[in-house]
Amino acid sequence: MAASPGPAGGAAAGAVHGSGPFGLAFDSGLEIKTRSVEQTLLPLVSQITTLINHKDNTKKSDKTLQAIQRVGQAVNLAVGRFVKVGEAIANENWDLKEEINIACIEAKQAGETIAALTDMSSLSRPESDGQITIFTDKTGVIKAARLLLSSVTKVLLLADRVVIKQIIRSRNKVLATMERLEKVNSFQEFVQIFSQFGNEMVEFAHLTGDRQNDLKDEKKKAKMAAARAVLEKCTMMLLTASKTCLRHPNCESAHKNKEGVFDRMKVALDKVIEIVTECKPNGETDISSISIFTGIKEFKMNIETLRENLYFQSKETLSAMLDALLERTEDFTDCAYTSHEHRERILELSAQARMELQQLISVWIEAQSKKTKSIDEELELAILKISHSLNELKKELHSTAAQLAADLVKYHADHVVLKALKLTGVEGNLEGLAEYACKLSEQKERLVETCRLLRHVSGTEPLEITCIHAEETFQVTGQQIISAAETLTLHPSSKIAKENLDVFCEAWESQISDMLTLLREINDVFEGRRGEKYGYLSLPKPMEQAKIAKLGLKLGLLTSDANCEIEKWEDQEDEIVRYGRNMSSMAYSLHLFTRGEGPIKTSQDLIHQLEAFAEEGLKLASSVQAFSKQLKDDDKLMLLLEINKLVPLCHQLQAVTKTPLQNQVFLKVDKSITKTRCIMATLVQLLSLCYKLLKKLQMENNRWVSVTNKDSVDGKT
Repeated sequence: MAASPGPAGGAAAGAVHGSGPFGLAFDSGLEIKTRSVEQTLLPLVSQITTLINHKDNTKKSDKTLQAIQRVGQAVNLAVGRFVKVGEAIANENWDLKEEINIACIEAKQAGETIAALTDMSSLSRPESDGQITIFTDKTGVIKAARLLLSSVTKVLLLADRVVIKQIIRSRNKVLATMERLEKVNSFQEFVQIFSQFGNEMVEFAHLTGDRQNDLKDEKKKAKMAAARAVLEKCTMMLLTASKTCLRHPNCESAHKNKEGVFDRMKVALDKVIEIVTECKPNGETDISSISIFTGIKEFKMNIETLRENLYFQSKETLSAMLDALLERTEDFTDCAYTSHEHRERILELSAQARMELQQLISVWIEAQSKKTKSIDEELELAILKISHSLNELKKELHSTAAQLAADLVKYHADHVVLKALKLTGVEGNLEGLAEYACKLSEQKERLVETCRLLRHVSGTEPLEITCIHAEETFQVTGQQIISAAETLTLHPSSKIAKENLDVFCEAWESQISDMLTLLREINDVFEGRRGEKYGYLSLPKPMEQAKIAKLGLKLGLLTSDANCEIEKWEDQEDEIVRYGRNMSSMAYSLHLFTRGEGPIKTSQDLIHQLEAFAEEGLKLASSVQAFSKQLKDDDKLMLLLEINKLVPLCHQLQAVTKTPLQNQVFLKVDKSITKTRCIMATLVQLLSLCYKLLKKLQMENNRWVSVTNKDSVDGKT
């Protein structure tokens, strides 16, 4: 896929979650359970820390005492759930059982200590004078919180080792079955083995999908998304290519086509293992050169250090850095498709950068020997001049690559060559095949070179990975289309050969479409529409930061309340529970944002999260409304009143997200978090009410069944 597999890169990531075995929604037991309990547990510990950091002379109101006790109890309950998951993991993995059990015991002790120290129920009684609480033993609760974090971390790290083992085992099973598929000779045997292969690929997709979601490193996440996209596409290719080989066993082009699919899948499987184990086979290192934009960024950082330290690095180092950087611009100037105007401008700016570096070095040497105000000003001017030249070079390179890509995608949007290859195939026209195979090869080379240029100007590591993935896809798929077309031309009446060519052509068309999305994302980054910071740096006044943090703390408490309500439900896959859990998870991310933490980094991230949260709230309202139809009038009315509170709040939040920013950052964040908090408070009430009404409905149904059975027995008697 060509769009960024990173956090903001829609198409590549989206492709991995599409149809087929790599598009199934799945909860892989152990990793999902530990993650959901961790999300419940860790914010509660942070809230304990916040609550104990009060001043000793602060008035201990009933509200404060209740809040402290509520958090302490919630922590202990969450620890209990976490320990159960940990013990289940230990029982399934004997080699890690002792380590996990020790960590679980520590976590349980810490949870019980926190619950005891935050128990405020007896403070109002006279005999409570000697009771040890959070107010009399702050150190104790801090130690318990630290022990809890330590033991939880141990369990999570050990669970992580288990997940890695699962992925490796799953990959090995897939490889073993692939070897059998490569050697199969009968169609019946192929169908049986491919069925097993499909199940194994689904398991592998589930495990790697969860792993991808948990990766914190955006570069690794992009690599994982690219590898999984390859496996998703190749699964269908493997099916049609293998069937074609079985139908035409003596056809050399059919075997070549099939081998290409198997080889690419094996490389992708190895790439996944490399990412999860964080080690390359045979100690290899990443030899891919850095992009020009990355090189310019590093060079500018180095020259800017001269403002603070004239002896930080040598002149030779800077000269070598610039030479290496400008050498990579030859990818643009040597490209046959770069226009004469762009080539001349790139060469001109490169020469200017070299000249200005020499001027900078001259002033730098002078500044080392004498320290005067005029020399400092000359040095600053020299730094600014070379920075400006490099910025101009960046603009020219971006313009060159973007124009080439846009023209190429537009020119090949109608896929004339692919249509011609299909037609020559069914006609058995070998001369036509040779002509259009040559044209496709030219098109492929141009696309590959354009992807290489786009990588230089991509601006972020995830987009760089996506450019490399697109380049490899065009390179491999182009060859496979030609071999598939050759097979069809040699066997023009073969339906399976025609189907096989269609599959490879669809992959090519999809990649062309994704390239357009990739270009848009690269343009967004270059023009600053992505990566805009939207955190505390945008809130200039400490008072504003404090208010947002306070709202966030209340939001965090409400997520804990919602999680406690969700835990009561026996059917954890109920639609109401599912939407409620999703909303709680999103609200927790917003809570982390108010503390300057978590996955929400940019204004676009925040808006997307709020929009998704509001949408999930409306889905929950629809599910609750459907449930209300099973209730009696009084109960139904009570539930509809709560729904009528939720729906307008969700619409109001959607309206807030669409309001232009216009430098009112604090106001927009304040409104958003306030609305989210109101929605979460309503959610807690709704979950509680739905649970009570569900239990009441079940009791009435059971009573009706009992009466019916009794009447039936009496009738028989």
